Amino acid sequence: MAGPSAAAVDTAKGAAVFAEAKVICARDAGRLWGRSLCGPILVVEPSDRSLIANQADAKGALKPADGVFVGVLPKSENIAATATEWSGTRWTELAWPLLPDDASKRHVMLAHEMYHRIQPDLPLGVTSGGDNAHLDTLEGRYLLQLEWRALAKALTAPDAAARRRAIADSLLFRGQRYALFPAAAADERALELNEGVAEYTGVRLGLTTPQARTAYAISDLKPYIPDATFMRSFAYATGPSYGLLLDRADPAWRGKLAPGRGLDQMLAAALRLPPANLAVLTAREAAYDGDGTLRAAEVKRDAAMKARAAADKATLADGPVLVLPLKHANYQFNPQTLRPLGELGTVYSTLRLVDDWGVLEVEGGALMAKDGKSVSVSAAGIDPSGLKGSGWTLTLKPGWAVGPGGRGGDLALTAPRSGHP
Repeated sequence: MAGPSAAAVDTAKGAAVFAEAKVICARDAGRLWGRSLCGPILVVEPSDRSLIANQADAKGALKPADGVFVGVLPKSENIAATATEWSGTRWTELAWPLLPDDASKRHVMLAHEMYHRIQPDLPLGVTSGGDNAHLDTLEGRYLLQLEWRALAKALTAPDAAARRRAIADSLLFRGQRYALFPAAAADERALELNEGVAEYTGVRLGLTTPQARTAYAISDLKPYIPDATFMRSFAYATGPSYGLLLDRADPAWRGKLAPGRGLDQMLAAALRLPPANLAVLTAREAAYDGDGTLRAAEVKRDAAMKARAAADKATLADGPVLVLPLKHANYQFNPQTLRPLGELGTVYSTLRLVDDWGVLEVEGGALMAKDGKSVSVSAAGIDPSGLKGSGWTLTLKPGWAVGPGGRGGDLALTAPRSGHP
């Protein structure tokens, strides 16, 4: 293994991050989840993949230096804020560019990602939501943002009665969303139990006062962002809000978490709220968007996104395209830049994907099939090598090659012949 670049690996900076993480988990002492968040952490420098870790790995790839451990992350591994298995150890992985300069945001991120490392060992385990494509539709986005406004009102309510009314409004907007999109309840709740509970953990343990936690949760309920998608990012906003409201309504709620049981359902049960009365929806919408500014902005965005979807379909579905099979995919992406393409799947604006055949790096868009079994990139103007196209590059393992696909003009991968090294 090549030695890490001294310029990229700042052991003092890494040690400081590890010290902050230790303070956070020591302060909690395992009380929130019945288990300490302390454990293996590595921070990676994307420019040369050099890394710093707070402990040795199980297979001896890392070397001690200045009280920490250093090495290089192989190209077969993605760089992201996540929990990852590498070199015989389960890590909390972080990337230097993703670590906020603001101490509060950094501490929330640390606690969030440390939670993900222990998550598989907790009773709830790991859940994964569906594509939540409904959250990129006009009505889905509009109702979600009304829900956010109601949650912010609940968090700042002057008394229990006002808080209860605002919570009822948030559940009303969510109930209408679930009525319009039958798959939404299961998809949203699953992602909230994963990323939403993790972000709640970040806010609860990364910050030290109720006032700071409430302020952070409200900041997570972002204002209107015309270009962002909420498909994979919404749970970062709703998770802390529902979690902090549940802390007030039922302090024992964390012990009642179960797959398929949503935070919204738990809050409604804790407050003994009746089912949402959709007949009052119009009146309650007016209470949160009285001048219609939010809806007007969403109508404008919806028209632009429909035009974008037509362009995506022409480029990434109608072809010609290079289709790559997915079997053991490991990928990193920006959840705020996803674009649904109906039954065809989801467009990832940027993507780094590792699978049995090698590595795909995308800057110009890739289409992930709805069944998750393949990803496609445009083959128009592809390099003669077959390894580079408009906005993407492909690095193949020995024996793999690009060849004709199943449709005229399309391309696909051919696997190594039996016995190939």
